[in-house]
Amino acid sequence: MQIVLLSGGSGQRLWPLSNSARSKQFLPLLERADGSMESMVQRVVRQVLEAGLTRDITIATNTSQLDIITKQLGDKVDVVTEPQRRDTFPAIALAACYLSLEKGCRDDETVVVMPCDPYTDDGYFRTIARMAGCLENGAADLVLMGITPTHPSTRFGYIVPEASDGDCLKVRRFTEKPDETTAVDLLSQHALWNGGVFAFKLGYMLGIVRKYVCGASFGEIRARYGEFPRISFDYEVAEKAQSVAVVPFAGSWKDLGTWNSLTGELRRSAIGNATLGPDCSNVHVINELPNPVFVDGISDAIVATCPDGILVCSKDRSEDIKNYVSGLSQRPMYEERRWGTYRVMDETVFPDKCHSLVKRITMMAGKNSSYHRHLERTETWTFVDGSGFVVLDGAVQEVHAGDTVVVPAGRLHAVKAVRDLTFIEVQSGSRLVDEDVDRLSWDWEWDQ
Repeated sequence: MQIVLLSGGSGQRLWPLSNSARSKQFLPLLERADGSMESMVQRVVRQVLEAGLTRDITIATNTSQLDIITKQLGDKVDVVTEPQRRDTFPAIALAACYLSLEKGCRDDETVVVMPCDPYTDDGYFRTIARMAGCLENGAADLVLMGITPTHPSTRFGYIVPEASDGDCLKVRRFTEKPDETTAVDLLSQHALWNGGVFAFKLGYMLGIVRKYVCGASFGEIRARYGEFPRISFDYEVAEKAQSVAVVPFAGSWKDLGTWNSLTGELRRSAIGNATLGPDCSNVHVINELPNPVFVDGISDAIVATCPDGILVCSKDRSEDIKNYVSGLSQRPMYEERRWGTYRVMDETVFPDKCHSLVKRITMMAGKNSSYHRHLERTETWTFVDGSGFVVLDGAVQEVHAGDTVVVPAGRLHAVKAVRDLTFIEVQSGSRLVDEDVDRLSWDWEWDQ
């Protein structure tokens, strides 16, 4: 079995902790049994592995999430990045081509596509095993998971089955997000929420892919990604399928996409450098800043602080943040990369239009940046802890705490950490943008 996890999201509803570079599924806020913290995507991957479903997991995502996925999951997963965002059908189509052309999977391989961030129990993964069993038994070409509703929700699409009970039910029809009256009527028809989990044989999906794009290699198909229609998998595949079934799941299942829903599952009321006074009731504080936060005398509220901003909001109004984020957003002030993390400490535009940006960068031992150059900025690095190597136009030097290296505009450079390496980077120039980068290759074998 191949598992494909869909990872997207714009990071609006959990502002300020989530942003365009760190969507909700990457926030390390869920506590494990041993007291350590993990993100939603780390939790789901752990659950898949612990359930014994498969060790073949591929994440379909956009390029901006590649570094944080690599940092949080390492070699536990393969990653397929879409060149541009085009909805779930193109993303799943590209992942299917990757499984066939890069991993060498056969057409009769069972593929299960699911979200990367459901908050659910072990029964969810046993249901996935049952879905795969239905597929193997020839019950349908496409098998979906249907979540047993707990209330007449207007937030989810519905699957109406032919029968009200059984393990693998034929699907009568689909209904998109209904109004409340229609939702009540759907529940009387034993309708199920569409959980966004799909199982199919790889060859079934490849047959649909070839209607739009054919190619001899994965690289060729990825290069033609824009030829796929911008449409959801539900519309393009599920609702057009001639042979489709649904397997019900009646366990715990939640979308932790808002502060209200997320804090309802947090074991700690205070995370980070935060203290709650005695007169707080149903208050959660999450502080990613080094500065202490003290909260007292309020009820039913969420306080979240990080370099990107500060949120103080009653829980019943927390969903409203999505209406304001576009006016609050700035460049991400904290990011996880495949080599470590960085935090923006200061950004200033001076009267003479000179622009400066100061970052504190932490690079993990054995990791390195790419070999690259910038044409519009100079960088000055001051190393404050650890040790490593710097390459500057092909010349290699060791660096330790106290060393300073200046990288003028146009010079090729890279850094590698031997021990965990922390340094302050000061960028200066008239235009400081991420697009100002030209990447080349560098062989680090010399230092092994």
